[in-house]
Amino acid sequence: MAATNSILSLPPASGSQTNGLRDIKPPVEIPSGWAWAWWLLGVAAAALLGWWLWKYWQKRKAERPVAPPIPPHVRARQKLQEALALISQPKPFVIAVSDALRSYLEERFSFRAPERTTEEFLYEMQSTALLDSNQKEGLGDFLQCCDLVKFAKYEPRELELRDLHASALRLVDETEPREAVTTEPGA
Repeated sequence: MAATNSILSLPPASGSQTNGLRDIKPPVEIPSGWAWAWWLLGVAAAALLGWWLWKYWQKRKAERPVAPPIPPHVRARQKLQEALALISQPKPFVIAVSDALRSYLEERFSFRAPERTTEEFLYEMQSTALLDSNQKEGLGDFLQCCDLVKFAKYEPRELELRDLHASALRLVDETEPREAVTTEPGA
C-alpha cells in the first residue's frame, strides 16, 4: 500500500491533466425569451432619439436668419474707405486701392482682374462693351499710375493719392448696378 501512496503523491505527467478530476462548472445561464426584445427596444429608442435630435437641429438651422450677401459695390466702397488709413504710406495705399478696384471689377463683371497684369487686363477690357470708352481710359490711367508706385518706386504726394482714390470711387459709382424703378399704375 505504500507503493500506491507514493504513486498518488507524484506530480501528474504532462498529458494526465486532462484525465484528472476537475472542479464543477457553474450553471449555464439560459437567456429568457424577452432579452432580445429589450435589446431591440433599446436600439429603437436610441434611433428615435437620434432622429428627433437631427430634426430639431435642422429646424433650428433653418430658423437662423441668413445675412444677405454684401453687393460688390458696397464691399468696394468699404475697402476703399479702409485704404484711406494708409494714405501716409504710398505703396501700401496704392496696393489696397488697386486690389479693391480689381476685386470689384471681378465680382461685378466677372473679369479676371486680380490674376492678370495691367497690360493683359487692359487688352481684355478693349474687347468688352460692359464699360464705355471713358471708363476704359480712366481705368487704364488708374492702373498705370498704380503700377508706377508699386513697381517703379514712384513716391506720389498725398494730393495725387487722393486723386487716385477719387478715380477708383468714381469708377465704382459709375458702374454700380442701378435698381430698376417700377411704377405701378395708380401709385
